[in-house]
This record gives sequence, structure tokens and C-alpha cells, in this order.
Amino acid sequence: MKCPFCGNQDTRVIDSRPADDGASIRRRRVCDACHKRFTTYEKVEKADLMVVKRDGSRELFNRNKIRAGVVTACRKRPVTTEQIDALVDRVERQLNETFDREVSSSTIGEFILDGLRGLDEVAYVRFASVYRHFDDVKSFIKEIEELTGDENGGSDDKN
Repeated sequence: MKCPFCGNQDTRVIDSRPADDGASIRRRRVCDACHKRFTTYEKVEKADLMVVKRDGSRELFNRNKIRAGVVTACRKRPVTTEQIDALVDRVERQLNETFDREVSSSTIGEFILDGLRGLDEVAYVRFASVYRHFDDVKSFIKEIEELTGDENGGSDDKN
């Protein structure tokens, strides 16, 4: 490994340990020439996952786009950053375990909705309202009824 300080090719590993829950290895190195220390990370290189959008176009999977959508849905809700990161990690792991090369944006949206359903109902409805492109108020109400299990149109009033 080339030293980032002096460019010398001779560096030694002085410490290795797992990082990112075993998904990578963190290595501390020292340069034999300038004696400065630096850290490198080693992880398995995976084939890039392509997202097939609704219009048929393709783009590289971007974890940050998922996180941004979830953060927006959870704004001003009692959801912690750790919970959001755990949800994004879970969705990314599901995608990598299930798909090799391509995944539809609708599948990603469903994975996110599944995670939000158990995390925060308001965040779920917010995300669903953007993701599902409700045509009218009735379809929006139907989604809320399905979430709450209320099949009689919200008329719980016994009077």
C-alpha cells in the first residue's frame, strides 16, 4: 500500500480488526520511510445494483436517496437517527440479498414502506403519499384504513 504522506511503497500493517459489523476490515499501517501512520479499509467489491425507474430509465443504487426520503417522512416525528439508519441498513441488506444486478424502484419503495409501517404510522403515510402517487382523497383514505385496519370508512361512532 502506498503511503499517502510520502508516496513510499513500503508500508506495514500494525493492526487489523473487523469494521462495519464484519462487512469490512480496518487496518492501521505505518510507513517504513516516513514512519507516519494511516488507516485503510478493505471490503468486498460488489457489482453495482441498478435501479429501474418507472419510466424504464436506469440509475445506480444510491443509499443516500433512500435515507433522504426516510428522513423527510420522519421529520418532526419521534424517530431517532439510529432508527432511520437501521431501517436504511435493513433495506439495503434486503436488496443486496435478493437482487444481483437490477431492482425496480417500486420494490425499493415497498421495502421502505414495510419498514416504516412498524416504525411510525405518520411517517408511513407521508412516504406512501409521495411514493404511491394517490390520485384522489379516496385512495389516500383507503391506504389509511388499511394501515389502521378500519374497513368501515372510519365510522366507529355507535350513535
